[in-house]
Amino acid sequence: MIQGFTQSYVTCDDVTLSMHRTGQGTPLILLHGYPQNHHCWEKVAPAFAAHFDVIIPDLRGYGDSDAPADDADHSTYSKRQMAADIAALMDALGLDRAHILGHDRGGRVAYRFALDHPDRIIRLGIIEIVPTGDFWANWSADLALKAYHWTFLAQPAPLPERMIGADPAGYIDWTLQSWTLGKSLAVFSDAALASYRTQAADPAHLAAMCADYRAGATFDRALDDADKAAGRRIAAPLHFLWAQSGFPAQTGDPAALWQPWVNHMTDASCVSGHFAMEENPKAVTDSFMPSFNMR
Repeated sequence: MIQGFTQSYVTCDDVTLSMHRTGQGTPLILLHGYPQNHHCWEKVAPAFAAHFDVIIPDLRGYGDSDAPADDADHSTYSKRQMAADIAALMDALGLDRAHILGHDRGGRVAYRFALDHPDRIIRLGIIEIVPTGDFWANWSADLALKAYHWTFLAQPAPLPERMIGADPAGYIDWTLQSWTLGKSLAVFSDAALASYRTQAADPAHLAAMCADYRAGATFDRALDDADKAAGRRIAAPLHFLWAQSGFPAQTGDPAALWQPWVNHMTDASCVSGHFAMEENPKAVTDSFMPSFNMR
């Protein structure tokens, strides 16, 4: 649980999503990334809830949400399907439009939502990613070593599941620690760490997280490449926050990679590793509060 938030479960077509919610005003949906869940927002969500109706779902395959089996073409965990889940969640809650802020995999769901459901998003916030196809295209040796999980988790089942399943807590701790600026688990709460370890120890959720990356290497990448070739653009205003010691920074000019995709963009950087919400929560709220409060 996040302080001040209430958990509920909402059926969204073929999956039931766990959701945490509180606040009033314009809806703001926060989407987590890998290998996390709703807990990643616990340091910033209360501040946002003072101004917005904050809704924090666990994506399919994560947290307390359902983790259906993957399919042959990996569409089950495609960002298109995950974005459709969020649209169905909004339908169930009676919401026509919302701001959406996403980190890591949740950022990929967020920008796919903006492309597939443009009339339902007000403003888009992205933390610590560049578009999937562009990230693949900008790999260097250094980035490949840093982002090794992109290829490891995308290997055919059940290789990564078996390897991680041999020591799920050890894998999660190594991953979280190695992606922080200080190479430390101290930025994560005990409750968050326990949740992430439990999630990885469940075979269905572990398989789902791997399927998420299999979709990223195949279905998502092909869809992004086709959309870019067709000149599709995100109509919603985008604010992009990237960490100076995170993954997008390794591409050289992460903001430039977003330019072909958007009509209106602002960006900022912060001193952090990959997990900006835990490592530098003030930078996150200072960066996005003005953007989402714009008329």
